[in-house]
Amino acid sequence: MRRYAAALILQLGRMAAGAAGRRPAATVFFGGGTPSLLPARELAGLLRECRARFRVAADSEISIEVNPATVAAADLQLLRRAGFNRLSVGVQSFADGELARIGRPHTAAAARAVIRAAREAGFDNINIDLMFGLPAQTAADFRETLRAALDLAPEHLAVYELTVEEGTPFAGLAARGRLDLPPEEAVLEMMAATDEETGRAGMRRYEISNYARPGRECRHNINYWRNGVYVGLGAGAVSHIEGRRCAAVRDVEEYCRRVEAGLEPWDEVEELDPEARFRETVIMGLRMTAGVSVGGLERRFGLNPASYYGPTLRHLAEQELIIVEEGFLRLTALGLRVANRVMADLV
Repeated sequence: MRRYAAALILQLGRMAAGAAGRRPAATVFFGGGTPSLLPARELAGLLRECRARFRVAADSEISIEVNPATVAAADLQLLRRAGFNRLSVGVQSFADGELARIGRPHTAAAARAVIRAAREAGFDNINIDLMFGLPAQTAADFRETLRAALDLAPEHLAVYELTVEEGTPFAGLAARGRLDLPPEEAVLEMMAATDEETGRAGMRRYEISNYARPGRECRHNINYWRNGVYVGLGAGAVSHIEGRRCAAVRDVEEYCRRVEAGLEPWDEVEELDPEARFRETVIMGLRMTAGVSVGGLERRFGLNPASYYGPTLRHLAEQELIIVEEGFLRLTALGLRVANRVMADLV
């Protein structure tokens, strides 16, 4: 762990000395896995290094993802004192049976305790991650999880449908017909329950999977969805700077070896041409319920979605999946339900 943290600091210094260090950092996000596996003092030290090398704005949103099984009340106190001001808790479910079935190492009670401890530590901006479409889960089960989460009064809720990825234990079970996933009708009921329960709690859906109280939208992720500039540090992390996307090698030991040797950690480097960046910006922007500004696209790329996509966009509009309204191209309520299909047409 110490070797990895030291390599992160080396990479941080090099990135800050280059093009990435020329602009202030509006947000800092410790995520992409389970950062709370690192000792809290190590995490605090890494944030201190970020602030020393980058111009981190005084009002920056500084987030950290934690797993209820790998963070204690004392850790949360230390993290808050260090300057973290937004906490994202990977709860996934408030039903112990569901947590066991998906291999989570914590209980619902442990998740509640972490969120209460976070409040006591001074965190006033908390996100809870939930998943639906879990094995053997019913729509009623998921509504109970939603209500349990909302009873804790989080400022933000991220709600994702389970995706069975190739090469995982779930993929193996599915191939053998032993993965009891809920039917499509139940999944649609879970989506509807999310809209109903979050609406009653005063939250607004602002992205396909994200809900927030007014003013508590995740600023860091909004920058992603707007295809903005970001610096990624660490194994597997991705940076997007001046139209160039770089992905670091995923193996931690190899990442450390390269950085220690003064080498770039990149496993992949991609230079996107203006049209590819335009398409990507459209697709990512459509994840947000506000959509993507047509005028903004024209100023940034010199391209208009209606003329660029032509019949494809007209066909989607005729199906009432997409609409241009008040200068924004956005998905309709129906389009949000089949977003992956719509975006596949626009790639």
